[in-house]
Amino acid sequence: MPPRTPRALLFDLDGTLADSIALLLASFHHTFDAHGKSVPTDEEWIAGIGTPLISQMRGFVPSEDEAQQMILTYREFQRTRHDAMLREFDGVADTLALLKSRGHPMALVTSKTNDLAHRGLEWLRLAEYIDVVVGMDSTERHKPEPEPVLFALSELGATPDNALFLGDSPHDIAAGNAAGVISVAALWGPFSRRVLEQASPTYLLEHIRELPALVGRLDATPGT
Repeated sequence: MPPRTPRALLFDLDGTLADSIALLLASFHHTFDAHGKSVPTDEEWIAGIGTPLISQMRGFVPSEDEAQQMILTYREFQRTRHDAMLREFDGVADTLALLKSRGHPMALVTSKTNDLAHRGLEWLRLAEYIDVVVGMDSTERHKPEPEPVLFALSELGATPDNALFLGDSPHDIAAGNAAGVISVAALWGPFSRRVLEQASPTYLLEHIRELPALVGRLDATPGT
């Protein structure tokens, strides 16, 4: 029997590889304050993390023009604070390096703009491990739709039956499930175990360092 092709591994960015929630919340508070808007709760804003920013903003601002203006404010603030506030979660670089050494093709699947996604990977020194970046600019439809996941697989030359998607939000899990890949919920992000369990991931992980062992078990089991 020929050796199995290494499983394709897909990752979300914010809340999964990047400890960025403080940056996202600071950007959100600044934007609503700057535009004189009543600030929603952090929980309300976090619920939309993992979807495109415009989708989040439209949920709180009735005017499309105002939503677009607020996005400009949000992104300007985020860009100026990006490097000071963005951190790697413990174990991310070591884990990606190990998986890369085992030959796994890897992609980032995020709802951030492509330029910010690349900037985040470069700042965290993770870019060398990621073969493909799929950001908001890459597809017409976005998480929780499956299109970004399927596009990443196409770019990697991989198929859903030999792929895994790790993300911290129910939107990631929904996209992975709809695309037919193994979906893995990251419990170190801002979403609770209860919320993630309701999204029906295939697996839940407490720490990213558990991922290589999970992938090893899957690859040792026929048909997974």
